[in-house]
Amino acid sequence: MTSIHETTVSSELDPANPFAAPSTLPYELPDFSAIREEHYEPAVVAGMAAHRAEVEAIATNPEPATVENTLEALERAGQLLGRATTAFYNQLPSDSTPGLEDIQERLAPQLAAHQDAILMDARLHARVQTLADAAAAGTLTLEPDTAHLLEKLMTQFKRSGIALSEADQARLRALNSRITSLQAGFGRKLLAGANEASVLVTDEAELAGLSSGAKAGARAAAEARGQEGWLLEMQLFTHQSVLASLEDAGLRARIQEASRTRGATGGDNDTREVLLELARLRAEHAQLLGYEHHAAYVAADATAGTTAAVNEMLARLAPAAVANARREARELATVSGASADEVGSVAAADWSHLSEAVRKERFNLDDAALRPYLELERVVHDGVFKAAGLLFGLSFTERHDLPGYHPDVRVFEVFDAPDPGEPNTGLGLFLADWYTRESKRGGAWMDSLVHQNHLLGQKPVVVNNLNIVKPPAGEPTLLVWDEVTTLFHEFGHALHGLLSDVRYPSQSGTSVPRDFVEYPSQVNEMWSWEPQILRSFAVHHATGEPMPADWVDTMLASRIWGEGFATTEYLAAALLDQAWHQLAPSDVPTSVDDVLPFEAAALAAAGVDLDAVPPRYRTTYFNHIFGGGYSAGYYSYIWSEVLDADTVEWYAENGGLTRENGEAFRRKLLARGGSQDPLASFEDLRGRPAEIGPLLERRGLV
Repeated sequence: MTSIHETTVSSELDPANPFAAPSTLPYELPDFSAIREEHYEPAVVAGMAAHRAEVEAIATNPEPATVENTLEALERAGQLLGRATTAFYNQLPSDSTPGLEDIQERLAPQLAAHQDAILMDARLHARVQTLADAAAAGTLTLEPDTAHLLEKLMTQFKRSGIALSEADQARLRALNSRITSLQAGFGRKLLAGANEASVLVTDEAELAGLSSGAKAGARAAAEARGQEGWLLEMQLFTHQSVLASLEDAGLRARIQEASRTRGATGGDNDTREVLLELARLRAEHAQLLGYEHHAAYVAADATAGTTAAVNEMLARLAPAAVANARREARELATVSGASADEVGSVAAADWSHLSEAVRKERFNLDDAALRPYLELERVVHDGVFKAAGLLFGLSFTERHDLPGYHPDVRVFEVFDAPDPGEPNTGLGLFLADWYTRESKRGGAWMDSLVHQNHLLGQKPVVVNNLNIVKPPAGEPTLLVWDEVTTLFHEFGHALHGLLSDVRYPSQSGTSVPRDFVEYPSQVNEMWSWEPQILRSFAVHHATGEPMPADWVDTMLASRIWGEGFATTEYLAAALLDQAWHQLAPSDVPTSVDDVLPFEAAALAAAGVDLDAVPPRYRTTYFNHIFGGGYSAGYYSYIWSEVLDADTVEWYAENGGLTRENGEAFRRKLLARGGSQDPLASFEDLRGRPAEIGPLLERRGLV
């Protein structure tokens, strides 16, 4: 639905701009064949003007406040702005250009100011307060999802400074503007720094152990940058997956050093000055709103509630994880021929290579042997999509006629299982962007281009991004096991968006607290290990032979190996995030030379300072917390995993991979999105609050 105000202001935008009107493509998929870089900024600027006009009309409406003329009107408002910003912020990390980065730096403070203007509008707040008072007095009866919408909106007003003095509101606006600019700047430096840190190999002998497909991808990456040799590009995290395969210890050390020093080498791509200012301004922002520090501000609006709860969980897990890592290190030291007396005898650069040796010896498996059985197309269609079909009745048809934002993007139409006698109607679209490229930031993530909601009659359009090395044309894409589980993980996010069934756009799909959003995606990882699914997709790409049955059994038996390393590197990053964000403004270091010493002290204080197991992300390239939306929230993954592990146990207790279980998970949890307290959704499914025991068992912490 298009509002009068949107139509009026949109007419000031060039009608040829693809965002001037809703897309006419199926499911309102943005028409990326028509969208150009120069279309974004004018559309966002016009969208902000349209949104302001709509909000002004709501705030000055002479009629008494009602759900329809206030809450629903706010939900309908800002459609032009939404169309432009969702497309822009999807393309920016996926296929960035210097022009897009410049646009982001110009728009970020404007968008922050735009949001502030809405949530600091006393007239608008008064109308919403009237509804809240009526609901509290019992004179206004609300549907549960509307009551939850009202409660969250009132919280937003409070956390945005509606109760502050004019002077403090002015300072808050300035802080928000600067913080968003700094976050954009951090991301820009990080991408450039990652490209700069890529390791060029000119002697092919150094690549011994690397698969032919990975070598071909490295050769193509070098050619794309006009270089001779093989270019090993940086993944976002500290520990680069290529280290497991490479036999040359010198090259492994070069890669590890290039990875861990990103952002702290001086020059244009050094991130330390930016992150220090970010930490300081976030701390000031939190104190201005009455919170002890930024971490307290974040936790208060999450399921954790308090930093004390976060600290307690991390402190409970860290000692057992470190003990596991030390046991693993002693085993690895023995394999390497070094003394097994201490962790220091294993270098971080050698950990995964030695770990592969242990896996070969103990489980007779290694990544090189598995890769031919883990071909991307097979994993997607006979693994990820098949599990979604068995659980939820979904089916997928590739739409070659619909454009993506890059030639590598593939578009699939998703169909729901029809009721008897009903046609097989489309549920939404799924866009898959699997491959790494110079213009894409590292990591893996999900995004939404259209949010499901009944108010505007929109169906979901979701995107998954990964960073798999692209092989030369005509060659298969062979995966390592971590990439397989990442495919399932990110598709769990996609399912949260695709299976949303809510009334209001702001409650759609993944619009839940940060420490809950990872829960459904982590649950979906379980199906990569499900024997029925694993045997379906683990097929040799050339011969068609299934992975030997004893290999599958061995893989299942080997799951606990390496959990000491994995849990410790994750917890070190989560604790580092909390250390930076539990500071008062005056406690934040002031010199770039203090950044790495602060990091070392924080890790030591938390008991996770193992040289052989560095944090998954070090401070200077921790995009989640300094460039993304996870500041003081990186703990969310392990917090969500408590729910995940408990849900895996629920599936096992109720028969596992069945449509009945899938429908229960869909109906009671995925479909509800943010339309109610997410922990209530979990308890509706599980029949009780979450218990930590299954997580401790899974992670080898008991």
